[in-house]
Amino acid sequence: MNTAQAKRVLETALLCSAQPMTVRELRVLFADELGADSLKEMLLELQLEWTPKGLELVQVASGWRFQSRPGLREYLDRLHPEKPPKYTRAALETLAIIAYRQPVTRGDMEDIRGVTINSQVIKQLEDRGWLEVIGHRETVGRPSLYATTRQFLDDLGLASLDQLPLLAQVDQQAGMLQGLVDDEPVQPALSLDEALQQDTAQVPLDLTPELTADQTSGQVSSVQETQHGNASPEVPTDITDSPTSP
Repeated sequence: MNTAQAKRVLETALLCSAQPMTVRELRVLFADELGADSLKEMLLELQLEWTPKGLELVQVASGWRFQSRPGLREYLDRLHPEKPPKYTRAALETLAIIAYRQPVTRGDMEDIRGVTINSQVIKQLEDRGWLEVIGHRETVGRPSLYATTRQFLDDLGLASLDQLPLLAQVDQQAGMLQGLVDDEPVQPALSLDEALQQDTAQVPLDLTPELTADQTSGQVSSVQETQHGNASPEVPTDITDSPTSP
């Protein structure tokens, strides 16, 4: 099989897949006759070939996938004008803390935000598949340690946490999240940027995973989902924080 035929096979498999595909999975298409380096080179060539088109080939945490370009979303939304799920500012701030300071306990999050975190906020993010418990901190009560998942990266179109914006850029990009926020902002004692920059006490960690990778990774958006207008279930928006008791 020549390179052109191999690229056609890759292209077809990725377009028909409902979720990202890893290089290892793609090698199965060729009975492992093509090496990983050769496949990666062809994937990069396909990326360039699709540059002028409405779909793009991207690499996310779970593998490679085709997706619609962000600039075309407003047009595709007209075909399926479902109301997207909204998340409270408390949920988004909690998610940001976990993303930048993971692994963290609920107590760490409350210290940074300056308010008590409603347990339903954590449950929302777990149900969405964006965070998971990866172990426990070896201290009194052995509190759970939370971290983000591969699906969190997939849904943001990122391959790794290294691609998250710098903390200095978070406030500048806050407007991008406005469409997901469904309540008034809760003012912490410090700005999110300042709070995340503070050092927390170093405590021995027990990072023995409680869940397997298969249990924590989920289905991600795909070309087929865009075409059929699948949307995430409506998320409750009446969750609020209560101030930390003095």
